Amino acid sequence: MVLARSGLWQEVVNVPASQTFLMPEGMSFEEAAALLVNYITAYMILFDFGNLRPNQSVLIHMAAGGVGTAAIQLCKTVENVTIFGTASASKHDSLKESGVAHPIDYRTMDYAEEVRKVSPKGVDIVLDPLGGSDTSKAFNLLKPMGKLITYGVANLLTGQKKNLMAMAKTWWNQFSINALQLLHHNKAVCGYHLGYMDEEFELVGGVVAKLVNLYNQGKIKPKIDSVWPFDQVADAMKQMQEKKNVGKVILVPEAPKEESKKEEN
Repeated sequence: MVLARSGLWQEVVNVPASQTFLMPEGMSFEEAAALLVNYITAYMILFDFGNLRPNQSVLIHMAAGGVGTAAIQLCKTVENVTIFGTASASKHDSLKESGVAHPIDYRTMDYAEEVRKVSPKGVDIVLDPLGGSDTSKAFNLLKPMGKLITYGVANLLTGQKKNLMAMAKTWWNQFSINALQLLHHNKAVCGYHLGYMDEEFELVGGVVAKLVNLYNQGKIKPKIDSVWPFDQVADAMKQMQEKKNVGKVILVPEAPKEESKKEEN
């Protein structure tokens, strides 16, 4: 299994040995490709920053995506954690099956209102990959001693193209708070970006070892939405842009052999 910031959409890859990890016994190559980035991110957000404990509540945005599905599985390793997850309505059945107690359709509902209907005080942890005004909503949804971990700015991307007006609006509405204000709220705000941990070999390696152990125990299993050959990369990207995927979209150098045989027949 390989970690790298970029350059992995090719047949031959050269990376430092410190950024490689042995696959667990019985793991498929597709699962291995889906494990590291999503599960390291979800693990460090929930446990290293979030300090997730039994009987707490978590709001997971983009719950049907790669990090979202990883976070749901990791939450299930802790006793009696209540999971709220935002996703389009078509994905709610899948989310319920995976352990989300309260799926919320962010397109038709105000997710903050929906959370407060169930938990008037809010939640203990919010995973925020959205940015902009949603980060402010996340901060306001935290209980006292709650933790907001922001790890992306998905709101900067709208549809297939970057909309400059939407980007400007998101940037203008970006959440900002100073240390003195934090004192009054009794809340924590954390920022996470795995791409900037290139030199943290021991830290990341320790997390990978824990994830491999959880995989071997059957407590986590990467969810693969679909597998695409390199020459269909545009279709693979479209699958994500149109938010059709539940789990990880995987690229492989060539079409699976079974499909190739079907085409020949």
